[in-house]
Amino acid sequence: MRNLSVTTFIHILFSVAIAILIATFLLFLSWNEDRHKIDEFKHYQLISMTFLSNLQFNPDKEALEKLYKDLRVQPISLLETKKIKQEIEKSGKTIFSGGSSLGRVRVFNIDDTHYIYGQRMGHNLMLKDNRPKNYYFEIAVTLGIFLIGLLLLLYLAVLRKLFPLRKLHKQIQRFAQGDMNTRITYEHDDEIGKIAKSFDDAILHINELSASKNLFMRNLMHELKTPITKGRIVVEMLEDESTKKILVRAFERMNELISELAEIERVTTQSFEPSFEYVTLEEVVQKSQDLLMAESGCVKLEYSNRALTTDLKLMALAIKNLLDNGLKYGQRECVLLRSNSQTIEVVSEGQALKHPLTYYTEPFSQEEKRSSGFGLGLYIVHSILEKLGYQLGYRHEEGKNIFMIEVQESCRI
Repeated sequence: MRNLSVTTFIHILFSVAIAILIATFLLFLSWNEDRHKIDEFKHYQLISMTFLSNLQFNPDKEALEKLYKDLRVQPISLLETKKIKQEIEKSGKTIFSGGSSLGRVRVFNIDDTHYIYGQRMGHNLMLKDNRPKNYYFEIAVTLGIFLIGLLLLLYLAVLRKLFPLRKLHKQIQRFAQGDMNTRITYEHDDEIGKIAKSFDDAILHINELSASKNLFMRNLMHELKTPITKGRIVVEMLEDESTKKILVRAFERMNELISELAEIERVTTQSFEPSFEYVTLEEVVQKSQDLLMAESGCVKLEYSNRALTTDLKLMALAIKNLLDNGLKYGQRECVLLRSNSQTIEVVSEGQALKHPLTYYTEPFSQEEKRSSGFGLGLYIVHSILEKLGYQLGYRHEEGKNIFMIEVQESCRI
Protein backbone atom coordinates (compact mmCIF):
# COMPACT_ATOMS: atom_id res chain seq x y z
CA MET A 1 0.00 0.00 0.00
CA ARG A 2 2.90 2.38 0.69
CA ASN A 3 4.07 2.22 -2.92
CA LEU A 4 0.62 2.88 -4.41
CA SER A 5 0.17 6.21 -6.12
CA VAL A 6 -2.56 8.52 -4.83
CA THR A 7 -4.51 8.11 -8.09
CA THR A 8 -4.35 4.31 -7.93
CA PHE A 9 -5.42 4.38 -4.27
CA ILE A 10 -8.44 6.55 -5.17
CA HIS A 11 -9.31 4.19 -8.05
CA ILE A 12 -9.26 1.22 -5.67
CA LEU A 13 -11.12 3.06 -2.90
CA PHE A 14 -13.99 4.24 -5.11
CA SER A 15 -14.15 0.92 -6.97
CA VAL A 16 -14.57 -0.92 -3.66
CA ALA A 17 -17.14 1.65 -2.45
CA ILE A 18 -19.19 1.39 -5.67
CA ALA A 19 -18.98 -2.43 -5.61
CA ILE A 20 -20.19 -2.49 -1.98
CA LEU A 21 -23.02 -0.06 -2.80
CA ILE A 22 -24.16 -2.11 -5.82
CA ALA A 23 -23.96 -5.37 -3.85
CA THR A 24 -25.98 -3.80 -1.01
CA PHE A 25 -28.53 -2.49 -3.51
CA LEU A 26 -28.92 -5.91 -5.17
CA LEU A 27 -29.30 -7.59 -1.77
CA PHE A 28 -31.95 -5.03 -0.85
CA LEU A 29 -33.86 -5.70 -4.07
CA SER A 30 -33.74 -9.44 -3.44
CA TRP A 31 -34.90 -8.96 0.17
CA ASN A 32 -37.65 -6.55 -0.93
CA GLU A 33 -38.94 -9.01 -3.53
CA ASP A 34 -39.11 -11.83 -0.97
CA ARG A 35 -40.77 -9.57 1.57
CA HIS A 36 -43.32 -8.42 -1.05
CA LYS A 37 -44.21 -12.02 -1.92
CA ILE A 38 -44.69 -12.88 1.75
CA ASP A 39 -46.84 -9.79 2.33
CA GLU A 40 -48.97 -10.62 -0.69
CA PHE A 41 -49.40 -14.21 0.43
CA LYS A 42 -50.48 -13.10 3.92
CA HIS A 43 -52.82 -10.47 2.49
CA TYR A 44 -54.58 -12.85 0.09
CA GLN A 45 -54.72 -15.56 2.72
CA LEU A 46 -56.49 -13.08 4.99
CA ILE A 47 -58.90 -12.14 2.17
CA SER A 48 -59.60 -15.82 1.48
CA MET A 49 -60.42 -16.67 5.07
CA THR A 50 -62.37 -13.48 5.74
CA PHE A 51 -64.28 -13.55 2.48
CA LEU A 52 -65.33 -17.19 2.65
CA SER A 53 -66.22 -17.08 6.33
CA ASN A 54 -68.45 -14.03 5.79
CA LEU A 55 -70.16 -15.44 2.69
CA GLN A 56 -71.50 -18.43 4.63
CA PHE A 57 -73.78 -16.09 6.58
CA ASN A 58 -75.34 -14.75 3.36
CA PRO A 59 -74.60 -11.08 4.14
CA ASP A 60 -76.85 -8.35 2.74
CA LYS A 61 -75.69 -5.65 0.34
CA GLU A 62 -74.55 -3.25 3.07
CA ALA A 63 -72.54 -5.95 4.80
CA LEU A 64 -70.92 -6.93 1.47
CA GLU A 65 -70.01 -3.32 0.75
CA LYS A 66 -68.46 -3.02 4.20
CA LEU A 67 -66.57 -6.26 3.60
CA TYR A 68 -65.29 -4.97 0.22
CA LYS A 69 -64.18 -1.77 1.87
CA ASP A 70 -62.39 -3.57 4.70
CA LEU A 71 -60.64 -5.95 2.31
CA ARG A 72 -59.95 -3.10 -0.16
CA VAL A 73 -61.45 -4.89 -3.12
CA GLN A 74 -63.89 -3.84 -5.82
CA PRO A 75 -66.68 -6.10 -7.23
CA ILE A 76 -66.70 -6.69 -11.01
CA SER A 77 -69.92 -6.80 -13.07
CA LEU A 78 -70.94 -9.99 -14.89
CA LEU A 79 -70.08 -8.49 -18.29
CA GLU A 80 -66.61 -7.46 -17.18
CA THR A 81 -66.16 -10.80 -15.46
CA LYS A 82 -66.59 -12.65 -18.75
CA LYS A 83 -63.96 -10.46 -20.41
CA ILE A 84 -61.54 -10.89 -17.53
CA LYS A 85 -62.02 -14.68 -17.59
CA GLN A 86 -61.08 -14.67 -21.27
CA GLU A 87 -57.93 -12.62 -20.51
CA ILE A 88 -57.10 -14.99 -17.66
CA GLU A 89 -57.31 -17.93 -20.04
CA LYS A 90 -55.00 -16.15 -22.51
CA SER A 91 -52.36 -14.47 -20.34
CA GLY A 92 -53.45 -14.70 -16.75
CA LYS A 93 -51.00 -15.87 -14.09
CA THR A 94 -52.07 -17.45 -10.82
CA ILE A 95 -50.27 -15.83 -7.90
CA PHE A 96 -52.34 -17.29 -5.05
CA SER A 97 -54.65 -20.22 -4.54
CA GLY A 98 -56.30 -21.15 -1.29
CA GLY A 99 -59.49 -22.12 0.40
CA SER A 100 -61.27 -24.46 2.78
CA SER A 101 -64.46 -26.52 3.07
CA LEU A 102 -66.34 -23.24 2.70
CA GLY A 103 -64.99 -22.54 -0.80
CA ARG A 104 -61.99 -21.62 -2.83
CA VAL A 105 -60.20 -18.36 -3.66
CA ARG A 106 -57.68 -17.76 -6.43
CA VAL A 107 -55.81 -14.58 -7.36
CA PHE A 108 -54.75 -13.84 -10.94
CA ASN A 109 -52.35 -11.25 -12.28
CA ILE A 110 -53.14 -9.52 -15.59
CA ASP A 111 -50.93 -6.59 -16.62
CA ASP A 112 -49.96 -5.90 -12.98
CA THR A 113 -53.63 -5.85 -11.94
CA HIS A 114 -54.75 -8.49 -9.46
CA TYR A 115 -58.19 -10.13 -9.70
CA ILE A 116 -59.65 -12.25 -6.91
CA TYR A 117 -61.93 -15.08 -7.99
CA GLY A 118 -64.03 -16.63 -5.23
CA GLN A 119 -66.11 -19.80 -5.49
CA ARG A 120 -68.60 -21.03 -2.86
CA MET A 121 -71.29 -23.64 -3.43
CA GLY A 122 -71.59 -22.85 -7.11
CA HIS A 123 -71.60 -19.11 -6.44
CA ASN A 124 -68.81 -17.33 -8.33
CA LEU A 125 -67.61 -13.81 -7.62
CA MET A 126 -64.89 -11.76 -9.34
CA LEU A 127 -63.26 -8.97 -7.36
CA LYS A 128 -60.52 -6.52 -8.23
CA ASP A 129 -57.70 -5.80 -5.77
CA ASN A 130 -58.25 -2.12 -5.11
CA ARG A 131 -55.26 -1.45 -2.84
CA PRO A 132 -53.28 1.68 -3.80
CA LYS A 133 -50.03 0.79 -5.49
CA ASN A 134 -46.96 1.32 -3.29
CA TYR A 135 -43.85 2.81 -4.86
CA TYR A 136 -41.31 1.47 -2.35
CA PHE A 137 -39.51 -0.50 -5.06
CA GLU A 138 -39.34 2.47 -7.45
CA ILE A 139 -38.19 4.74 -4.62
CA ALA A 140 -35.49 2.23 -3.62
CA VAL A 141 -34.27 1.89 -7.23
CA THR A 142 -34.22 5.67 -7.68
CA LEU A 143 -32.35 6.15 -4.40
CA GLY A 144 -29.84 3.44 -5.29
CA ILE A 145 -29.16 4.93 -8.73
CA PHE A 146 -28.85 8.38 -7.15
CA LEU A 147 -26.30 7.18 -4.59
CA ILE A 148 -24.24 5.35 -7.23
CA GLY A 149 -24.37 8.41 -9.50
CA LEU A 150 -23.38 10.67 -6.60
CA LEU A 151 -20.44 8.40 -5.76
CA LEU A 152 -19.32 8.45 -9.41
CA LEU A 153 -19.55 12.25 -9.48
CA LEU A 154 -17.45 12.46 -6.30
CA TYR A 155 -14.95 10.07 -7.87
CA LEU A 156 -14.65 12.21 -11.01
CA ALA A 157 -14.45 15.39 -8.89
CA VAL A 158 -11.56 13.98 -6.83
CA LEU A 159 -9.71 12.86 -9.98
CA ARG A 160 -10.21 16.29 -11.53
CA LYS A 161 -8.91 17.88 -8.35
CA LEU A 162 -5.79 15.71 -8.50
CA PHE A 163 -5.22 16.25 -12.24
CA PRO A 164 -2.91 19.29 -11.66
CA LEU A 165 -0.54 16.91 -9.82
CA ARG A 166 0.15 15.09 -13.11
CA LYS A 167 0.94 18.36 -14.81
CA LEU A 168 3.12 19.40 -11.87
CA HIS A 169 4.96 16.05 -11.98
CA LYS A 170 5.72 16.39 -15.72
CA GLN A 171 7.01 19.94 -15.30
CA ILE A 172 9.26 18.93 -12.40
CA GLN A 173 10.55 15.98 -14.47
CA ARG A 174 11.44 18.34 -17.33
CA PHE A 175 13.36 20.52 -14.89
CA ALA A 176 15.12 17.48 -13.39
CA GLN A 177 16.17 16.39 -16.90
CA GLY A 178 17.97 19.68 -17.44
CA ASP A 179 15.36 22.05 -18.87
CA MET A 180 16.29 25.01 -16.70
CA ASN A 181 13.70 27.25 -18.42
CA THR A 182 10.81 25.15 -17.13
CA ARG A 183 8.18 27.12 -15.23
CA ILE A 184 5.63 25.55 -12.90
CA THR A 185 2.14 26.78 -13.77
CA TYR A 186 -0.86 26.71 -11.45
CA GLU A 187 -4.44 27.95 -11.72
CA HIS A 188 -5.93 27.67 -8.24
CA ASP A 189 -4.72 28.81 -4.85
CA ASP A 190 -5.44 25.51 -3.12
CA GLU A 191 -2.90 23.15 -1.53
CA ILE A 192 -1.70 21.86 -4.92
CA GLY A 193 -1.44 25.42 -6.22
CA LYS A 194 0.65 26.41 -3.20
CA ILE A 195 2.98 23.45 -3.75
CA ALA A 196 3.31 24.39 -7.43
CA LYS A 197 4.11 27.99 -6.48
CA SER A 198 6.76 26.82 -4.00
CA PHE A 199 8.38 24.65 -6.70
CA ASP A 200 8.28 27.55 -9.15
CA ASP A 201 9.92 29.85 -6.60
CA ALA A 202 12.54 27.15 -5.93
CA ILE A 203 13.28 26.80 -9.67
CA LEU A 204 13.72 30.57 -10.01
CA HIS A 205 16.06 30.56 -7.01
CA ILE A 206 18.06 27.61 -8.39
CA ASN A 207 18.39 29.32 -11.77
CA GLU A 208 19.61 32.48 -10.07
CA LEU A 209 22.15 30.52 -8.02
CA SER A 210 23.28 28.58 -11.10
CA ALA A 211 23.73 31.74 -13.12
CA SER A 212 25.59 33.36 -10.25
CA LYS A 213 27.84 30.29 -9.86
CA ASN A 214 28.61 30.13 -13.56
CA LEU A 215 29.42 33.83 -13.67
CA PHE A 216 31.63 33.53 -10.60
CA MET A 217 33.49 30.47 -11.98
CA ARG A 218 34.09 32.07 -15.37
CA ASN A 219 35.27 35.35 -13.86
CA LEU A 220 37.47 33.49 -11.36
CA MET A 221 39.15 31.37 -14.03
CA HIS A 222 39.56 34.36 -16.34
CA GLU A 223 41.04 36.57 -13.65
CA LEU A 224 43.42 33.86 -12.40
CA LYS A 225 44.79 32.96 -15.82
CA THR A 226 46.51 36.31 -16.35
CA PRO A 227 48.49 36.54 -13.05
CA ILE A 228 49.41 32.84 -13.28
CA THR A 229 50.77 33.31 -16.80
CA LYS A 230 52.71 36.42 -15.78
CA GLY A 231 54.00 34.68 -12.65
CA ARG A 232 55.17 31.71 -14.71
CA ILE A 233 57.07 34.01 -17.07
CA VAL A 234 58.80 35.74 -14.15
CA VAL A 235 59.68 32.38 -12.53
CA GLU A 236 61.44 31.24 -15.71
CA MET A 237 63.87 34.15 -15.25
CA LEU A 238 65.01 32.97 -11.81
CA GLU A 239 68.54 31.55 -11.53
CA ASP A 240 67.98 29.54 -8.33
CA GLU A 241 66.89 26.18 -9.73
CA SER A 242 65.49 24.80 -6.46
CA THR A 243 63.31 27.85 -5.91
CA LYS A 244 62.38 27.92 -9.58
CA LYS A 245 61.28 24.26 -9.47
CA ILE A 246 59.06 24.84 -6.43
CA LEU A 247 57.41 27.91 -7.97
CA VAL A 248 56.92 26.23 -11.36
CA ARG A 249 55.20 23.30 -9.66
CA ALA A 250 53.00 25.73 -7.71
CA PHE A 251 51.91 27.53 -10.88
CA GLU A 252 51.30 24.18 -12.62
CA ARG A 253 49.06 23.09 -9.76
CA MET A 254 47.12 26.35 -9.98
CA ASN A 255 46.65 25.82 -13.71
CA GLU A 256 45.59 22.25 -12.99
CA LEU A 257 43.04 23.43 -10.44
CA ILE A 258 41.57 25.92 -12.93
CA SER A 259 41.30 23.18 -15.55
CA GLU A 260 39.65 20.82 -13.09
CA LEU A 261 37.17 23.48 -12.01
CA ALA A 262 36.34 24.18 -15.66
CA GLU A 263 35.79 20.47 -16.31
CA ILE A 264 33.62 20.15 -13.20
CA GLU A 265 31.48 23.07 -14.36
CA ARG A 266 31.07 21.51 -17.81
CA VAL A 267 30.40 17.92 -16.75
CA THR A 268 28.05 18.65 -13.85
CA THR A 269 25.80 20.91 -15.93
CA GLN A 270 22.31 19.38 -16.16
CA SER A 271 22.09 19.96 -19.91
CA PHE A 272 25.51 18.42 -20.64
CA GLU A 273 25.39 15.37 -22.90
CA PRO A 274 28.45 13.18 -23.65
CA SER A 275 29.54 12.79 -27.27
CA PHE A 276 29.42 9.01 -27.67
CA GLU A 277 31.52 7.38 -30.36
CA TYR A 278 32.94 3.95 -31.22
CA VAL A 279 36.53 3.82 -29.91
CA THR A 280 39.01 1.26 -28.61
CA LEU A 281 40.39 0.94 -25.12
CA GLU A 282 43.87 1.46 -26.54
CA GLU A 283 42.85 4.88 -27.85
CA VAL A 284 41.40 5.81 -24.47
CA VAL A 285 44.55 4.70 -22.60
CA GLN A 286 46.81 6.57 -25.02
CA LYS A 287 44.72 9.72 -24.60
CA SER A 288 44.87 9.43 -20.81
CA GLN A 289 48.69 9.02 -20.92
CA ASP A 290 48.96 12.13 -23.07
CA LEU A 291 47.01 14.03 -20.43
CA LEU A 292 49.43 12.77 -17.74
CA MET A 293 52.38 14.17 -19.70
CA ALA A 294 55.73 13.47 -17.99
CA GLU A 295 54.22 11.15 -15.38
CA SER A 296 53.03 8.64 -17.98
CA GLY A 297 56.30 6.72 -17.76
CA CYS A 298 55.29 5.50 -14.30
CA VAL A 299 52.20 3.69 -15.62
CA LYS A 300 52.37 -0.06 -16.26
CA LEU A 301 49.83 -1.43 -18.71
CA GLU A 302 48.22 -4.90 -18.65
CA TYR A 303 45.04 -4.80 -20.70
CA SER A 304 43.39 -6.47 -23.65
CA ASN A 305 42.17 -4.15 -26.35
CA ARG A 306 38.40 -3.89 -26.78
CA ALA A 307 35.72 -1.73 -28.34
CA LEU A 308 33.90 0.92 -26.33
CA THR A 309 30.98 3.15 -27.14
CA THR A 310 31.86 6.17 -25.05
CA ASP A 311 33.04 9.77 -25.01
CA LEU A 312 36.77 9.48 -25.76
CA LYS A 313 37.80 12.73 -24.09
CA LEU A 314 35.73 12.21 -20.93
CA MET A 315 36.72 8.54 -20.54
CA ALA A 316 40.39 9.41 -20.98
CA LEU A 317 40.04 12.19 -18.42
CA ALA A 318 38.45 9.81 -15.91
CA ILE A 319 41.26 7.25 -16.32
CA LYS A 320 43.86 10.03 -16.19
CA ASN A 321 42.47 11.22 -12.85
CA LEU A 322 42.55 7.68 -11.44
CA LEU A 323 46.16 7.25 -12.62
CA ASP A 324 47.07 10.65 -11.25
CA ASN A 325 45.40 9.77 -7.94
CA GLY A 326 47.46 6.54 -7.69
CA LEU A 327 50.70 8.32 -8.57
CA LYS A 328 50.17 11.06 -5.99
CA TYR A 329 48.96 9.03 -3.06
CA GLY A 330 50.45 5.55 -3.68
CA GLN A 331 53.42 4.31 -1.66
CA ARG A 332 55.36 3.69 -4.89
CA GLU A 333 55.87 5.98 -7.84
CA CYS A 334 54.19 3.69 -10.38
CA VAL A 335 50.66 2.45 -10.88
CA LEU A 336 49.18 -0.45 -12.84
CA LEU A 337 46.39 -0.09 -15.40
CA ARG A 338 44.73 -3.40 -16.21
CA SER A 339 41.41 -4.69 -17.52
CA ASN A 340 39.23 -7.78 -17.59
CA SER A 341 35.98 -8.68 -19.30
CA GLN A 342 33.90 -6.24 -17.23
CA THR A 343 36.15 -3.63 -15.61
CA ILE A 344 39.08 -1.30 -16.11
CA GLU A 345 41.21 -1.18 -12.94
CA VAL A 346 43.88 1.20 -11.65
CA VAL A 347 46.06 -0.46 -8.98
CA SER A 348 48.47 1.28 -6.61
CA GLU A 349 50.14 0.19 -3.40
CA GLY A 350 48.99 1.86 -0.22
CA GLN A 351 46.85 1.65 2.88
CA ALA A 352 43.10 1.17 2.62
CA LEU A 353 40.90 4.26 2.49
CA LYS A 354 39.76 5.40 5.92
CA HIS A 355 36.30 6.38 4.69
CA PRO A 356 33.76 4.87 2.30
CA LEU A 357 34.26 5.65 -1.39
CA THR A 358 31.28 8.04 -1.36
CA TYR A 359 33.28 10.32 0.98
CA TYR A 360 35.98 10.80 -1.65
CA THR A 361 33.56 11.36 -4.53
CA GLU A 362 32.43 14.59 -2.91
CA PRO A 363 34.29 17.74 -4.03
CA PHE A 364 37.30 18.91 -1.97
CA SER A 365 37.37 15.77 0.20
CA GLN A 366 40.71 14.15 0.96
CA GLU A 367 42.73 12.45 3.71
CA GLU A 368 44.38 14.81 6.17
CA LYS A 369 47.89 13.95 4.89
CA ARG A 370 47.04 14.54 1.27
CA SER A 371 48.09 18.15 1.03
CA SER A 372 49.32 17.87 -2.55
CA GLY A 373 45.85 17.74 -4.09
CA PHE A 374 42.58 19.61 -4.02
CA GLY A 375 40.29 16.60 -3.49
CA LEU A 376 38.66 16.95 -6.90
CA GLY A 377 40.07 13.92 -8.74
CA LEU A 378 37.60 11.24 -7.64
CA TYR A 379 34.75 13.76 -7.74
CA ILE A 380 35.50 14.44 -11.41
CA VAL A 381 35.83 10.70 -12.10
CA HIS A 382 32.51 9.97 -10.39
CA SER A 383 30.72 12.81 -12.23
CA ILE A 384 32.09 11.69 -15.62
CA LEU A 385 31.20 8.03 -15.09
CA GLU A 386 27.66 8.99 -14.06
CA LYS A 387 27.27 10.89 -17.34
CA LEU A 388 28.66 7.93 -19.29
CA GLY A 389 26.42 5.42 -17.51
CA TYR A 390 29.33 3.59 -15.82
CA GLN A 391 30.07 2.95 -12.14
CA LEU A 392 33.10 3.60 -9.97
CA GLY A 393 34.07 0.86 -7.53
CA TYR A 394 36.82 0.33 -4.97
CA ARG A 395 38.43 -2.51 -3.05
CA HIS A 396 41.62 -3.06 -1.08
CA GLU A 397 43.47 -6.35 -1.18
CA GLU A 398 47.05 -7.48 -0.50
CA GLY A 399 48.17 -3.96 0.38
CA LYS A 400 46.86 -2.46 -2.86
CA ASN A 401 44.15 0.09 -3.59
CA ILE A 402 42.13 -0.92 -6.63
CA PHE A 403 39.77 1.55 -8.29
CA MET A 404 37.43 -0.05 -10.85
CA ILE A 405 35.43 1.36 -13.74
CA GLU A 406 32.63 -1.10 -14.55
CA VAL A 407 32.25 -1.14 -18.34
CA GLN A 408 30.02 -4.17 -18.91
CA GLU A 409 28.88 -3.09 -22.39
CA SER A 410 32.38 -3.39 -23.84
CA CYS A 411 33.45 -6.22 -26.13
CA ARG A 412 36.79 -7.64 -27.27
CA ILE A 413 38.16 -7.03 -30.72
